[in-house]
Amino acid sequence: MRFSDTQGLFERNEAPLSNVARMMRKLNLDGPLLGGLLLISGFGLVVLYSAVGANTELWIQQCIRLGIALTTMFLVAQLPPDLMRRWAPWGYFAGLGLLIMVLVLGEVGKGAQRWLDLGIRFQPSEIMKLAVPMMAAWYLHERQLPPKLGPLLLIAIVILVPTALIASQPDLGTALLIAAAGVLVIVLAGMSIRLMILLVLLSIPAAYALWNYFMQEYQKQRVLTLLNPDTDPLGAGYNIIQSKIAIGSGGLFGKGWTNGSQAQLEFLPERSTDFIFAVMGEEMGLLGLLSLLGLYMFVVARGLYIATQARDSFSRLLAGSISLTFFVYVFINTAMVTGLVPVVGVPLPLVSFGGTSMVTIMAGFGILMSIHTHRKLLPH
Repeated sequence: MRFSDTQGLFERNEAPLSNVARMMRKLNLDGPLLGGLLLISGFGLVVLYSAVGANTELWIQQCIRLGIALTTMFLVAQLPPDLMRRWAPWGYFAGLGLLIMVLVLGEVGKGAQRWLDLGIRFQPSEIMKLAVPMMAAWYLHERQLPPKLGPLLLIAIVILVPTALIASQPDLGTALLIAAAGVLVIVLAGMSIRLMILLVLLSIPAAYALWNYFMQEYQKQRVLTLLNPDTDPLGAGYNIIQSKIAIGSGGLFGKGWTNGSQAQLEFLPERSTDFIFAVMGEEMGLLGLLSLLGLYMFVVARGLYIATQARDSFSRLLAGSISLTFFVYVFINTAMVTGLVPVVGVPLPLVSFGGTSMVTIMAGFGILMSIHTHRKLLPH
Protein backbone atom coordinates (compact mmCIF):
# COMPACT_ATOMS: atom_id res chain seq x y z
CA MET A 1 0.00 0.00 0.00
CA ARG A 2 2.13 2.93 -1.24
CA PHE A 3 1.84 5.75 -3.69
CA SER A 4 4.06 5.08 -6.67
CA ASP A 5 6.71 7.69 -7.29
CA THR A 6 5.44 8.05 -10.85
CA GLN A 7 1.97 9.07 -9.71
CA GLY A 8 3.16 12.56 -8.89
CA LEU A 9 3.61 13.30 -12.63
CA PHE A 10 -0.04 13.38 -13.54
CA GLU A 11 -1.31 16.70 -14.75
CA ARG A 12 -1.48 16.63 -18.56
CA ASN A 13 -2.46 19.31 -21.03
CA GLU A 14 -5.40 21.13 -19.52
CA ALA A 15 -8.38 22.76 -21.17
CA PRO A 16 -8.52 26.57 -20.99
CA LEU A 17 -9.49 27.67 -17.50
CA SER A 18 -12.68 29.57 -16.76
CA ASN A 19 -12.46 32.89 -14.93
CA VAL A 20 -13.57 31.24 -11.69
CA ALA A 21 -11.03 28.43 -12.02
CA ARG A 22 -8.30 30.95 -12.83
CA MET A 23 -9.16 32.96 -9.74
CA MET A 24 -9.21 29.82 -7.56
CA ARG A 25 -5.78 28.86 -8.82
CA LYS A 26 -4.40 32.34 -8.05
CA LEU A 27 -5.74 31.98 -4.50
CA ASN A 28 -4.16 28.51 -4.17
CA LEU A 29 -7.60 26.94 -3.63
CA ASP A 30 -8.96 23.71 -5.04
CA GLY A 31 -12.53 24.28 -6.26
CA PRO A 32 -13.97 20.76 -5.86
CA LEU A 33 -12.44 20.31 -2.39
CA LEU A 34 -13.58 23.76 -1.24
CA GLY A 35 -17.08 23.11 -2.60
CA GLY A 36 -17.36 19.83 -0.71
CA LEU A 37 -16.17 21.42 2.54
CA LEU A 38 -18.61 24.34 2.20
CA LEU A 39 -21.53 21.97 1.56
CA ILE A 40 -20.68 19.90 4.64
CA SER A 41 -20.29 23.04 6.76
CA GLY A 42 -23.58 24.47 5.48
CA PHE A 43 -25.32 21.16 6.18
CA GLY A 44 -23.81 21.26 9.66
CA LEU A 45 -25.09 24.77 10.39
CA VAL A 46 -28.62 23.76 9.43
CA VAL A 47 -28.54 20.73 11.73
CA LEU A 48 -26.82 22.60 14.53
CA TYR A 49 -29.53 25.27 14.63
CA SER A 50 -32.01 22.55 15.54
CA ALA A 51 -29.59 20.73 17.85
CA VAL A 52 -29.02 23.84 20.02
CA GLY A 53 -32.78 24.42 20.30
CA ALA A 54 -32.81 27.43 17.93
CA ASN A 55 -30.37 29.25 20.22
CA THR A 56 -29.20 31.99 17.84
CA GLU A 57 -26.32 33.03 20.11
CA LEU A 58 -24.69 29.59 19.98
CA TRP A 59 -25.44 29.31 16.27
CA ILE A 60 -23.76 32.65 15.54
CA GLN A 61 -20.77 31.56 17.62
CA GLN A 62 -20.43 28.54 15.36
CA CYS A 63 -20.67 30.73 12.25
CA ILE A 64 -17.83 32.89 13.59
CA ARG A 65 -15.75 29.80 14.33
CA LEU A 66 -16.39 28.52 10.82
CA GLY A 67 -15.23 31.85 9.44
CA ILE A 68 -12.02 31.62 11.49
CA ALA A 69 -11.49 28.03 10.30
CA LEU A 70 -11.95 28.99 6.63
CA THR A 71 -9.56 31.92 7.06
CA THR A 72 -7.00 29.55 8.58
CA MET A 73 -7.44 27.17 5.64
CA PHE A 74 -6.86 30.02 3.18
CA LEU A 75 -3.72 31.23 4.98
CA VAL A 76 -2.23 27.72 5.24
CA ALA A 77 -2.95 27.15 1.54
CA GLN A 78 -0.56 30.01 0.73
CA LEU A 79 2.38 28.20 2.35
CA PRO A 80 4.46 26.10 -0.09
CA PRO A 81 4.95 22.42 0.86
CA ASP A 82 8.74 22.90 0.94
CA LEU A 83 8.35 25.47 3.72
CA MET A 84 6.04 23.13 5.67
CA ARG A 85 8.56 20.31 5.31
CA ARG A 86 11.41 22.44 6.67
CA TRP A 87 9.36 23.58 9.65
CA ALA A 88 7.78 20.17 10.43
CA PRO A 89 10.34 19.18 13.16
CA TRP A 90 10.05 22.57 14.86
CA GLY A 91 6.26 22.31 14.92
CA TYR A 92 6.43 18.79 16.32
CA PHE A 93 8.78 19.62 19.19
CA ALA A 94 6.90 22.84 19.97
CA GLY A 95 3.72 20.74 20.22
CA LEU A 96 5.45 18.30 22.58
CA GLY A 97 6.53 21.22 24.74
CA LEU A 98 2.96 22.48 24.96
CA LEU A 99 1.72 19.00 25.90
CA ILE A 100 4.22 18.89 28.75
CA MET A 101 3.03 22.34 29.84
CA VAL A 102 -0.51 20.96 29.97
CA LEU A 103 0.58 18.36 32.53
CA VAL A 104 2.03 21.13 34.72
CA LEU A 105 -0.07 24.22 34.08
CA GLY A 106 -3.12 22.93 32.22
CA GLU A 107 -6.66 23.87 33.20
CA VAL A 108 -8.98 21.12 34.41
CA GLY A 109 -12.47 20.80 32.99
CA LYS A 110 -14.96 17.92 33.13
CA GLY A 111 -12.39 15.78 34.94
CA ALA A 112 -9.68 16.22 32.29
CA GLN A 113 -6.57 18.39 32.13
CA ARG A 114 -6.42 19.27 28.43
CA TRP A 115 -6.41 23.06 28.06
CA LEU A 116 -3.79 25.80 28.18
CA ASP A 117 -4.58 29.47 28.64
CA LEU A 118 -1.80 31.60 27.12
CA GLY A 119 -4.04 34.56 26.44
CA ILE A 120 -6.06 32.22 24.21
CA ARG A 121 -7.58 29.07 25.68
CA PHE A 122 -6.83 26.08 23.45
CA GLN A 123 -6.03 22.35 23.42
CA PRO A 124 -2.39 21.68 22.38
CA SER A 125 -3.41 18.14 21.45
CA GLU A 126 -5.13 19.58 18.37
CA ILE A 127 -1.77 20.80 17.06
CA MET A 128 -0.40 17.26 17.14
CA LYS A 129 -3.12 16.04 14.76
CA LEU A 130 -1.11 17.76 12.02
CA ALA A 131 2.35 17.85 13.61
CA VAL A 132 2.65 14.05 13.98
CA PRO A 133 1.91 13.09 10.34
CA MET A 134 4.04 16.04 9.13
CA MET A 135 6.97 14.85 11.26
CA ALA A 136 6.60 11.26 10.05
CA ALA A 137 6.37 12.38 6.41
CA TRP A 138 9.40 14.68 6.91
CA TYR A 139 11.49 11.82 8.28
CA LEU A 140 10.57 9.49 5.38
CA HIS A 141 10.94 12.16 2.68
CA GLU A 142 14.50 11.34 1.58
CA ARG A 143 14.67 7.76 2.80
CA GLN A 144 14.16 4.48 1.03
CA LEU A 145 10.54 3.41 0.68
CA PRO A 146 9.19 1.11 1.92
CA PRO A 147 11.06 1.95 5.15
CA LYS A 148 13.27 -0.55 6.94
CA LEU A 149 12.81 -1.66 10.54
CA GLY A 150 15.16 0.98 12.05
CA PRO A 151 13.34 4.02 10.61
CA LEU A 152 10.01 2.44 11.51
CA LEU A 153 11.03 2.11 15.15
CA LEU A 154 12.04 5.77 15.24
CA ILE A 155 8.73 6.84 13.70
CA ALA A 156 6.93 4.66 16.24
CA ILE A 157 8.57 6.69 19.00
CA VAL A 158 7.55 9.92 17.23
CA ILE A 159 3.95 8.70 17.29
CA LEU A 160 3.84 7.08 20.73
CA VAL A 161 5.29 9.95 22.79
CA PRO A 162 2.53 12.50 22.05
CA THR A 163 -0.09 9.75 22.01
CA ALA A 164 0.87 8.72 25.56
CA LEU A 165 0.95 12.34 26.79
CA ILE A 166 -2.54 13.00 25.40
CA ALA A 167 -3.97 9.70 26.67
CA SER A 168 -2.77 10.65 30.17
CA GLN A 169 -4.82 13.89 30.21
CA PRO A 170 -7.05 11.75 29.75
CA ASP A 171 -8.23 12.16 26.15
CA LEU A 172 -8.33 8.72 24.60
CA GLY A 173 -10.32 9.81 21.52
CA THR A 174 -7.79 12.44 20.43
CA ALA A 175 -4.89 10.10 21.28
CA LEU A 176 -6.32 7.44 18.97
CA LEU A 177 -6.79 9.95 16.13
CA ILE A 178 -3.19 11.16 16.43
CA ALA A 179 -1.87 7.59 16.50
CA ALA A 180 -3.99 6.77 13.43
CA ALA A 181 -2.62 9.81 11.55
CA GLY A 182 0.95 8.70 12.18
CA VAL A 183 0.33 5.03 11.38
CA LEU A 184 -1.36 5.98 8.10
CA VAL A 185 1.85 7.70 6.98
CA ILE A 186 3.72 4.44 7.57
CA VAL A 187 1.09 2.38 5.74
CA LEU A 188 1.11 4.73 2.75
CA ALA A 189 4.91 4.56 2.67
CA GLY A 190 4.65 0.87 1.84
CA MET A 191 4.51 -1.20 5.01
CA SER A 192 4.98 -4.88 4.23
CA ILE A 193 2.23 -7.42 4.89
CA ARG A 194 4.57 -9.35 7.18
CA LEU A 195 5.13 -6.28 9.33
CA MET A 196 1.40 -5.55 9.41
CA ILE A 197 0.75 -9.04 10.75
CA LEU A 198 3.47 -8.52 13.38
CA LEU A 199 1.88 -5.25 14.49
CA VAL A 200 -1.52 -6.92 14.78
CA LEU A 201 0.03 -9.60 17.01
CA LEU A 202 1.79 -6.93 19.10
CA SER A 203 -1.49 -5.06 19.50
CA ILE A 204 -2.81 -7.87 21.71
CA PRO A 205 -0.39 -7.29 24.63
CA ALA A 206 -0.60 -3.53 23.93
CA ALA A 207 -4.37 -3.67 24.38
CA TYR A 208 -3.90 -5.59 27.63
CA ALA A 209 -1.48 -2.94 28.92
CA LEU A 210 -3.80 -0.15 27.81
CA TRP A 211 -6.73 -1.71 29.65
CA ASN A 212 -4.88 -2.38 32.89
CA TYR A 213 -2.54 0.59 33.20
CA PHE A 214 -3.81 3.52 31.16
CA MET A 215 -7.60 3.44 30.80
CA GLN A 216 -9.73 5.19 33.41
CA GLU A 217 -12.67 3.37 35.03
CA TYR A 218 -15.22 5.39 33.05
CA GLN A 219 -13.41 4.47 29.81
CA LYS A 220 -13.51 0.78 30.71
CA GLN A 221 -17.20 1.14 31.48
CA ARG A 222 -17.80 2.55 28.01
CA VAL A 223 -16.24 -0.55 26.45
CA LEU A 224 -18.30 -2.88 28.61
CA THR A 225 -21.44 -0.86 27.88
CA LEU A 226 -20.87 -1.30 24.14
CA LEU A 227 -21.26 -5.05 24.55
CA ASN A 228 -24.60 -4.71 26.35
CA PRO A 229 -26.02 -1.18 26.85
CA ASP A 230 -29.14 -2.55 28.56
CA THR A 231 -27.15 -3.60 31.65
CA ASP A 232 -27.24 0.05 32.79
CA PRO A 233 -29.95 1.80 30.72
CA LEU A 234 -30.15 4.87 32.98
CA GLY A 235 -26.40 5.17 33.54
CA ALA A 236 -23.52 4.20 31.27
CA GLY A 237 -25.81 2.83 28.56
CA TYR A 238 -28.15 5.85 28.47
CA ASN A 239 -26.37 7.83 25.74
CA ILE A 240 -26.14 5.06 23.21
CA ILE A 241 -29.69 3.80 23.86
CA GLN A 242 -31.16 7.28 23.29
CA SER A 243 -29.01 7.73 20.21
CA LYS A 244 -30.27 4.50 18.65
CA ILE A 245 -33.86 5.47 19.44
CA ALA A 246 -33.36 8.84 17.75
CA ILE A 247 -31.82 7.40 14.59
CA GLY A 248 -34.32 4.54 14.35
CA SER A 249 -37.34 6.78 14.82
CA GLY A 250 -36.27 9.01 11.91
CA GLY A 251 -37.05 6.35 9.34
CA LEU A 252 -36.37 7.10 5.67
CA PHE A 253 -37.32 10.77 5.48
CA GLY A 254 -37.10 11.90 9.14
CA LYS A 255 -39.54 13.79 11.33
CA GLY A 256 -38.67 17.16 9.85
CA TRP A 257 -36.22 19.91 10.74
CA THR A 258 -36.51 20.98 14.42
CA ASN A 259 -39.21 18.33 14.97
CA GLY A 260 -37.12 15.59 16.55
CA SER A 261 -38.60 14.54 19.89
CA GLN A 262 -35.44 12.94 21.31
CA ALA A 263 -33.39 16.06 20.61
CA GLN A 264 -35.94 18.80 21.27
CA LEU A 265 -37.19 17.22 24.51
CA GLU A 266 -33.55 16.76 25.61
CA PHE A 267 -33.61 12.97 25.95
CA LEU A 268 -30.52 12.83 23.74
CA PRO A 269 -27.37 14.01 25.61
CA GLU A 270 -24.55 15.98 23.95
CA ARG A 271 -26.88 16.54 21.01
CA SER A 272 -24.95 19.52 19.63
CA THR A 273 -21.52 17.89 19.89
CA ASP A 274 -20.73 14.16 19.93
CA PHE A 275 -24.27 12.95 19.14
CA ILE A 276 -25.34 15.47 16.50
CA PHE A 277 -25.37 12.64 13.92
CA ALA A 278 -28.31 11.14 15.85
CA VAL A 279 -30.16 14.49 15.69
CA MET A 280 -29.72 14.47 11.94
CA GLY A 281 -30.94 10.87 11.67
CA GLU A 282 -34.09 11.66 13.64
CA GLU A 283 -34.98 14.86 11.79
CA MET A 284 -33.71 14.14 8.26
CA GLY A 285 -33.92 10.38 8.16
CA LEU A 286 -31.76 7.87 6.33
CA LEU A 287 -31.67 10.00 3.19
CA GLY A 288 -30.25 12.95 5.10
CA LEU A 289 -27.57 10.78 6.70
CA LEU A 290 -26.60 9.23 3.37
CA SER A 291 -26.40 12.67 1.76
CA LEU A 292 -23.95 13.86 4.40
CA LEU A 293 -21.90 10.67 4.22
CA GLY A 294 -21.77 11.06 0.43
CA LEU A 295 -20.29 14.54 0.85
CA TYR A 296 -17.74 13.20 3.31
CA MET A 297 -16.69 10.47 0.89
CA PHE A 298 -16.36 13.01 -1.93
CA VAL A 299 -13.99 15.11 0.20
CA VAL A 300 -11.92 12.05 1.15
CA ALA A 301 -11.74 10.91 -2.49
CA ARG A 302 -10.68 14.36 -3.64
CA GLY A 303 -7.99 14.46 -0.97
CA LEU A 304 -6.61 11.09 -2.09
CA TYR A 305 -6.67 12.27 -5.71
CA ILE A 306 -4.60 15.29 -4.70
CA ALA A 307 -2.20 12.95 -2.90
CA THR A 308 -1.60 10.94 -6.10
CA GLN A 309 -0.61 14.14 -7.94
CA ALA A 310 1.81 15.44 -5.29
CA ARG A 311 5.33 16.14 -6.50
CA ASP A 312 7.36 14.45 -3.74
CA SER A 313 7.08 11.76 -1.08
CA PHE A 314 6.58 14.28 1.77
CA SER A 315 3.55 15.80 0.05
CA ARG A 316 2.11 12.43 -1.01
CA LEU A 317 2.40 10.87 2.43
CA LEU A 318 1.08 13.95 4.24
CA ALA A 319 -1.87 14.46 1.87
CA GLY A 320 -2.81 10.79 2.05
CA SER A 321 -2.63 10.76 5.84
CA ILE A 322 -4.73 13.94 6.22
CA SER A 323 -7.40 12.58 3.85
CA LEU A 324 -7.64 9.17 5.50
CA THR A 325 -7.53 10.64 9.02
CA PHE A 326 -10.56 12.74 8.07
CA PHE A 327 -12.26 9.47 7.10
CA VAL A 328 -11.29 8.00 10.49
CA TYR A 329 -12.91 11.02 12.17
CA VAL A 330 -16.16 10.38 10.36
CA PHE A 331 -16.06 6.63 10.89
CA ILE A 332 -15.41 6.80 14.64
CA ASN A 333 -18.15 9.35 15.30
CA THR A 334 -20.82 7.64 13.21
CA ALA A 335 -19.87 4.19 14.52
CA MET A 336 -19.90 5.53 18.08
CA VAL A 337 -23.37 7.07 17.69
CA THR A 338 -24.78 3.89 16.14
CA GLY A 339 -23.30 1.63 18.83
CA LEU A 340 -20.56 -0.05 16.78
CA VAL A 341 -17.61 1.30 18.80
CA PRO A 342 -17.33 2.64 22.37
CA VAL A 343 -18.10 6.30 23.06
CA VAL A 344 -14.75 8.12 22.89
CA GLY A 345 -15.72 11.76 22.52
CA VAL A 346 -14.82 12.35 18.85
CA PRO A 347 -16.92 15.14 17.24
CA LEU A 348 -18.50 14.87 13.80
CA PRO A 349 -16.10 16.92 11.66
CA LEU A 350 -17.37 20.33 10.47
CA VAL A 351 -20.82 19.62 11.94
CA SER A 352 -20.48 19.31 15.73
CA PHE A 353 -20.44 22.50 17.83
CA GLY A 354 -16.89 23.54 18.65
CA GLY A 355 -14.01 25.60 17.35
CA THR A 356 -10.54 24.13 17.92
CA SER A 357 -11.20 20.87 16.10
CA MET A 358 -12.78 22.69 13.15
CA VAL A 359 -9.77 25.00 12.80
CA THR A 360 -7.39 22.02 12.85
CA ILE A 361 -9.39 20.18 10.20
CA MET A 362 -9.57 23.21 7.91
CA ALA A 363 -5.83 23.82 8.38
CA GLY A 364 -5.27 20.26 7.20
CA PHE A 365 -7.31 20.90 4.08
CA GLY A 366 -5.34 24.10 3.55
CA ILE A 367 -2.24 21.88 3.41
CA LEU A 368 -3.97 19.72 0.80
CA MET A 369 -4.79 22.76 -1.33
CA SER A 370 -1.20 23.96 -1.15
CA ILE A 371 0.02 20.51 -2.21
CA HIS A 372 -2.40 20.55 -5.15
CA THR A 373 -1.31 24.03 -6.23
CA HIS A 374 2.37 23.02 -6.16
CA ARG A 375 1.90 19.64 -7.85
CA LYS A 376 4.34 18.74 -10.62
CA LEU A 377 2.94 19.39 -14.06
CA LEU A 378 3.96 17.63 -17.23
CA PRO A 379 5.25 20.01 -19.89
CA HIS A 380 2.77 20.84 -22.66
